[in-house]
Amino acid sequence: MADKSAMDLLLIDQFSTWEQIRRLKKPLIAAVSGFVLGGGNELVMHCDLVIASETARFGQPEILLGIMPGAGGTQRLTRQIGKVRAMEMVLTGQAISAKDALAWGLVNRVVPVECYLDEVLRLASDIAQRAPLALRLAKESVLKSQDSSLSEGLEFERKNFYLLFASNDQKEGMEAFMNKRPPRFTGT
Repeated sequence: MADKSAMDLLLIDQFSTWEQIRRLKKPLIAAVSGFVLGGGNELVMHCDLVIASETARFGQPEILLGIMPGAGGTQRLTRQIGKVRAMEMVLTGQAISAKDALAWGLVNRVVPVECYLDEVLRLASDIAQRAPLALRLAKESVLKSQDSSLSEGLEFERKNFYLLFASNDQKEGMEAFMNKRPPRFTGT
């Protein structure tokens, strides 16, 4: 980007792809290890769940280059970890450890480097066994909470909750629960 002008960047519109990632209907799990800096950290914040190895280091070092985050590093980061912590990361450009990222709410789990991919696959397998429509609407509802007031979010959640009662998976899930057997979801 060093040789790009403001007009070049505007015309490239590289961040439009990021919104496509955010709009994915299925849960998106990040598996991270090593340096997760700048755009990498912003990409991780687009994910629904984040599993990090103990070696992961998270940061927004753009300030060290005379620029600032441009793909959510000021907005999503602040919503995820709070203003004072986001200010520290963005204004100093210093990276934080995986342990701090966990404590600050940037990641779900920190595991040894030799098993972080296995942990992600186990989590993905667990989620894949859930009702697909319920996963989709639950994800939409959680994301809605970041862009709306509490009352708007609750209304959106309630409508999605009611909508699931029109699905075969809701009937199967409740029947399986009452019969003490695993459900067989079909996504309908």
